Amino acid sequence: MDSLSFPSHLSLRSSTSAYPARKPGTAVPAFVKLHKGPPKSRYLPQRYRMATANREGLNGIEEGDGVIIVDHGSRRKESNIMLNEFVAMFRERTKYPIVEPAHMELAEPSIRDAFSLCVQQGARRVIVSPFFLSPGRHWNQDIPSLTAEAAKEHPGISYVITAPLGLHELLVDVVNDRIDHCLSHIAGKADECSVCAGTGKCQLRQ
Repeated sequence: MDSLSFPSHLSLRSSTSAYPARKPGTAVPAFVKLHKGPPKSRYLPQRYRMATANREGLNGIEEGDGVIIVDHGSRRKESNIMLNEFVAMFRERTKYPIVEPAHMELAEPSIRDAFSLCVQQGARRVIVSPFFLSPGRHWNQDIPSLTAEAAKEHPGISYVITAPLGLHELLVDVVNDRIDHCLSHIAGKADECSVCAGTGKCQLRQ
């Protein structure tokens, strides 16, 4: 199997190490660049894509791990509450004991707050999972920088920043489910979903 070379902020880090800041305009890491060849995915090589089957043997959450799910953050209270609801769903489904929400900016809890909460609950390693679709500036620069600053307050605690959602096959099902539900709603066969409820957004327009 070919070995993979990941950008530095995807490597397991100790909070005692300094984080090398990326400069604006830095190229997207090689493993998320568009692929020019003809593999199964028209965007990424097969070996770099998230598989939905045959995942036996892959490492996962271990005892002493804490998970932070971080989104951008919003001035709209409703948007921030939605992250809390997703984290509750994630915690219930996975049964991971330490899972905390965080907002990159504009709202609390911050990444710093969530990191501290994980450590207070006994985490010895913190996994920061960006609730973002694409690997843009926030994933390349902002989240790594904020996480590194948070980790400085907890010497000896390691952390890793995972890939964003990206081109995961299961997202096809999520998008298709949203489309199906909204079309069923405008046909009078389903109530508004929890996202659209009360907004009047989901209706046929001309």
